[in-house]
Amino acid sequence: MARLILSLDNQVLAEYNMTKERYTIGRLPDNDVRIDNPAVSGHHSLIINILNDSFLEDLNSTNGTYVNGKLIKKHALQHGDVITIGHHQLRFSDQQEPQTEQDEFEKTMVIPAGQQNAEQLAAAEKAADEAVAAMEGPESPMEDAAAAGVKLNAEELEPLDEKPKAPSLGETVAEEEPSHAETHAETQAGIDPTSAPNALPLAKLQVLSGAFAGRELELTKALTTLGRPGVQVAAITRRAEGYYIVHVESGTEDDFPLVNGQPIGAQARKLTDNDVVQLAGVKMGFFAS
Repeated sequence: MARLILSLDNQVLAEYNMTKERYTIGRLPDNDVRIDNPAVSGHHSLIINILNDSFLEDLNSTNGTYVNGKLIKKHALQHGDVITIGHHQLRFSDQQEPQTEQDEFEKTMVIPAGQQNAEQLAAAEKAADEAVAAMEGPESPMEDAAAAGVKLNAEELEPLDEKPKAPSLGETVAEEEPSHAETHAETQAGIDPTSAPNALPLAKLQVLSGAFAGRELELTKALTTLGRPGVQVAAITRRAEGYYIVHVESGTEDDFPLVNGQPIGAQARKLTDNDVVQLAGVKMGFFAS
């Protein structure tokens, strides 16, 4: 089933499943897709669905109808076409091939474990832990460690109440401690929602701009690394208290990702429902399920 995704300034406003043969688009209330804006004509455009094909027609509108930046009178819609009407955009999505597009989005923005710098990711996780600790205040060592429960197990938590001591070279504690690479491998493997912290629902990212607008990515991993190496990379970590985004690396010094238009800096930033993240030129909405 095809659908239309209505947006303004990269903010998704509505989605329409195209179950009828005809859809009118315009400013007046009797339209199937109403866009209440002076730049839009009363009855601006028409979409006709015939079997598996969809056709767009401009209804002699004042400001014209554009598809992928070109003025049209009639146009056979293709998956991914962006229709511009006034200041609004309607993205045409053909759901006959959603999985293919999702795979392409993940190949483009989600960075596999084998392509990541273990030291940078370890620093990102440490920054997230420090952000959690700062929000909680000066709590006991046990509570600080529990905040990062997605990474620490009971054996690791047990000695936190004890005064730390420097182990000798002959002790085996160093061998039992996981390396950064091993820790990263665990966080990249994903988590079982049944074993996740009960108070924290799974969240997702929805792409708001570009060719993949409307695509969604569920944040099921303890650590999800996104972006484009050499351009801008960030990690989203899942903690018991919520989701945190932290800068990993960028091609330009101090080129940090944006959350709601503001650079996050070198520290981890907690994400809240409906935050807008801008990373490597792509805008994504963060939504708690």
